[in-house]
Amino acid sequence: MTEDHRTPFRDAQIDRRSARHVPLTEQTQNPSYRLAFADDDFLCRDELRPVRLQLELLKPQLMLDEHHIESTVVLFGGARIPEPARRESARTKTLADLSKYYAEAQKFARLVTEKSLATGGRQYVVMTGGGPGVMEAGNRGAAEVGGRSIGLNIVLPHEQAPNEYVTPDLCFNFHYFAIRKMHFLMRAKAICVFPGGFGTLDEMFESLTLIQTGRMERIPYLLFGKDFWTRIINWDALADAGTIAHEDLDLFRFVETAEEAIEQMDQWEHKGQKRSEIPGRAAGAS
Repeated sequence: MTEDHRTPFRDAQIDRRSARHVPLTEQTQNPSYRLAFADDDFLCRDELRPVRLQLELLKPQLMLDEHHIESTVVLFGGARIPEPARRESARTKTLADLSKYYAEAQKFARLVTEKSLATGGRQYVVMTGGGPGVMEAGNRGAAEVGGRSIGLNIVLPHEQAPNEYVTPDLCFNFHYFAIRKMHFLMRAKAICVFPGGFGTLDEMFESLTLIQTGRMERIPYLLFGKDFWTRIINWDALADAGTIAHEDLDLFRFVETAEEAIEQMDQWEHKGQKRSEIPGRAAGAS
């Protein structure tokens, strides 16, 4: 993050460095003497949770602004889906068969990034969760054509590191799932959901709900793999039961290939409209 000191007051970084070189006394070694903003133990107190939430919202926001990222194309999808060359290492036959969507995510990211490069890398920047599987494929495809891509990692109980294809300056790490999900959507101009598990389903339904209720603009929303999505979710049953409106099934499209996804993005109707602004559709109807 760039430093831009615009006030006549002494810079906080200078004081932080100066505080490291004070004489070692009983007073200066006590935690109470630490600068509050440089005291990790203090910042991690339960009472400071609102501050940490704000910091996690603000840090990526400022850094994306500094890198002139204006819009993104978000890829959600399973971390366990292998690349086709390693399909034999998959835990199940289904996962092995789903490896074709690794290839499609990689190809799709290449095509989107070519569009992004035509804007100087400001628009349509690929954004993923920064991990393996479909996320890796998205960052990998962007890197293959010389573009930037974003990775939003999160600290998990089991060890996780960013995949090697995320642009280092655009690789973030989160503690709060809620703030991470906000950053997925704040600049999104399209959302593409590949087969995945609980995390993918969570991200998919939350973003669909925001669009359904008019809290987010309608944008191209594409589900890769109709057979997968119609087997694990009975969309028509939800509509027939009345728990969603039949019109809600129009919030998304099924696609199979990267080329089809690009075509759907280019032809998407209701661009920039909230659901409540679309004729005949009320926000939050169900």
